[in-house]
Amino acid sequence: MARLHAVTGRSVTPLSAGWELCVTEPGETPAGDWLPAPVPGTVAQALRAAGLYRLGDPLPLHDRDVWYRVTLTGDGPCTLRFHGLATVAEVWLDGKRILSSASMFQSHDVPVTLRGTHALRIVFRALNPVLKAQKGRGRWPVRLAGPAGLRAVRTTLLGHMPGWCPPVPAVGPWRPVELITETGPLRVHTAVLRATLDGRDGRLSLALAADWSGSAPPPGWLEVGEARAPLRWTGTGELRGDVRLPEVAPWWLHSHGSPTLHTVRAVVGDARIDLGRTGFRRIEREPGDGFALRINGERIFCRGACWSSPDIVALPGTRDAYAPWLDLARQAGMTMLRVPGIAAYEADAFFDLCDEMGILVWQDFMFANFDYPADEPFLDGARREAAQFLDRVQASPSLAVLCGGSEAEQQAAMLGLPRERWTQPLFDTVLRDEAERGRPDVPYVANSPTGGPLPFAADAGVTHYYGVGAYLRPLEDARRANVRFASECLAFANMPGAEALPGVPAVHDPRWKARVPRDPGAPWDFEDVRDHYLRGLYGVDPMLLRYEDPDRYARLSRAVTGEVMEAVFAEWRRVGSSCAGGLVWMFQDVWPGAGWGVVDSAGVPKAAWHALRCAFRPVQVLLSDEGVNGLAIHLLNETAEPVEAVLTLTALRRGAVPVLRAERTVTLPPRSAQVIPAASLPDRFVDLTGAYRFGPPAHDVVVAALSDARTGAAVAEAFYFPQGGRMERTDVGLDARVERTAEGWAMILSSRRLARSVHIEDDGYRGEEEWFHLPPGMERRVRLIRRHSAAAVPDGEVHALNGLDPTRYRGAA
Repeated sequence: MARLHAVTGRSVTPLSAGWELCVTEPGETPAGDWLPAPVPGTVAQALRAAGLYRLGDPLPLHDRDVWYRVTLTGDGPCTLRFHGLATVAEVWLDGKRILSSASMFQSHDVPVTLRGTHALRIVFRALNPVLKAQKGRGRWPVRLAGPAGLRAVRTTLLGHMPGWCPPVPAVGPWRPVELITETGPLRVHTAVLRATLDGRDGRLSLALAADWSGSAPPPGWLEVGEARAPLRWTGTGELRGDVRLPEVAPWWLHSHGSPTLHTVRAVVGDARIDLGRTGFRRIEREPGDGFALRINGERIFCRGACWSSPDIVALPGTRDAYAPWLDLARQAGMTMLRVPGIAAYEADAFFDLCDEMGILVWQDFMFANFDYPADEPFLDGARREAAQFLDRVQASPSLAVLCGGSEAEQQAAMLGLPRERWTQPLFDTVLRDEAERGRPDVPYVANSPTGGPLPFAADAGVTHYYGVGAYLRPLEDARRANVRFASECLAFANMPGAEALPGVPAVHDPRWKARVPRDPGAPWDFEDVRDHYLRGLYGVDPMLLRYEDPDRYARLSRAVTGEVMEAVFAEWRRVGSSCAGGLVWMFQDVWPGAGWGVVDSAGVPKAAWHALRCAFRPVQVLLSDEGVNGLAIHLLNETAEPVEAVLTLTALRRGAVPVLRAERTVTLPPRSAQVIPAASLPDRFVDLTGAYRFGPPAHDVVVAALSDARTGAAVAEAFYFPQGGRMERTDVGLDARVERTAEGWAMILSSRRLARSVHIEDDGYRGEEEWFHLPPGMERRVRLIRRHSAAAVPDGEVHALNGLDPTRYRGAA
């Protein structure tokens, strides 16, 4: 049901204090020491807090039972609500079993009567014996996750995917336990809330299943902001109401407008019901064989990443846990995050924050890779799981796509099964029906990937695009593949900062290699993929570079994956592209190392995050090489306001001497895209791309820049290197000074020559923006962010990849 944030007469008490746990052999009762245990939380989290567990060490909890206990007090009838128990669990009250659960993803309400003090215990049974007892086999083997028995057990695959994820067991009351008492005359059982955008008007409907214990049921009201409409009793135990809001402020993703939310309340007699906030928006899938979304009538290019967890040990679900990560996603210009089927359903706070920040959510149901059972008990459990999730997010405007799960169709197809065996009733019927019932306003996709002659074909439906990436295709493949929508793409072993894995030499130390993602059984890993593009883009031999200059190898490795991502997204966002979205695999690392994440496991952005921040700007300039047609300039404005700008095109020799400079005043209408031939700006012919081979190149870089027509402030810029990404190291004249401001510290950067991939090395501070190219003759101001509370004054170096030496700086105390 829609979340009831508060109801007059209803008391919700979190049972979060006083819990202890004890680990036992399977089937045994506790006889050892009890440890303090956080609830909500996991056993691994409690052991980590006690100094008994460190990420990366084996923790064989799936071969043990774990008991939790707490003392419970109360008087009278009430309800114990368990929001999530991982995974095979029994709940005992005063020695009597009151609940058995076999799904991590289902919540349970248990009515009880309390009389004073009671003993509440939860036992989480060892999972491995349950997995070994599973009967039946899937139609194909799964190499990415295991053991095979997981196909019939409802638990997260996090911790069970050895190619990239540490074996952390998800065990314990990972979601809240609450005690609910009802004393008021109004008892609300369910609430169905629907918010839609009808033209320019908002429409909200509410259906309450409720009992009134007084005399005649009183009248009710539905309130949205300042608007209100009557709630009518339509039968025994049911109230219904609708309200229309003319010219309502709609909800937009943050790149296109304001994510406006409206407070919803219901009043029945003297009882008040707080239903939280919702937004009015219309989301539609465009017809055709591709996949594209329209929000409020506007076609959207969805861009972002795939989500894992803020903390793979604790699997937290609080606002404080989510907020820093989601803020980084928004800062990077990400408009969509995908919660993939290998992870876990996130808590209500995740969706609240995405609603507030204007970030769309592509939500997989938690099914991935396996051929799942088709018996009715399993499918019935899947229905309850899906229904509970959909009920609690039914008012969330950020929910944009519902997807049956991940890579099940792909597994069947790639392993050579006949076409008629690629689909499963779970995805095609059960979850589709629940999605249409629970969120009829949200498009449903059977699987990710799906569509086309093969589920993973790039030019139809949704794809997992690794042409540029694991399949080692050239950058041109991003256009040639005719990608329609990449729900996963561009997975690389993104090199973190030097501080991310202290004491471990980068690249070939076994401790480093153990954390590099790989496909199990493959004779290569994702650092090999990164090295392939390092060689192709920068013209270096990665192996020799590691021998001769490991520091330079590390810097180039940090930069190259971001440059590849930026180039691919420039191709996909250009005017005329077939692509309507791309989600990078993944957003955050699950542990320290060169993982897939563009943010490391400590929450520090990597170079790839900074590149995506440039690639994802809502007001953007892009350059594309169109062969003998020359260089094309693409101007994008996703915002609701027109942009008056000056477009400047500059060609530089040796990164310093302008051989061409041309300007044009341009207007970028709201929600628009336009393309301008670069040849139309100057009054003479200049072979900007080197397509005609008329002698040696006259320049080595072309810069297109947009600046505000009134203030001159930089808006966006793009760079084109006609000779590829290879660079000659020279004295670029990089200057850096720091100054203290009212908000903290800032750095002012300038350079005599084009400085490539400018980045800061400072133990106490990092730049809000880094790994950018800095043209000569202009200043760039960068806010500095403390890495830790003990950081005093900025003190470090600024590097450019094409510079000979770093530039030292130190702030005045």
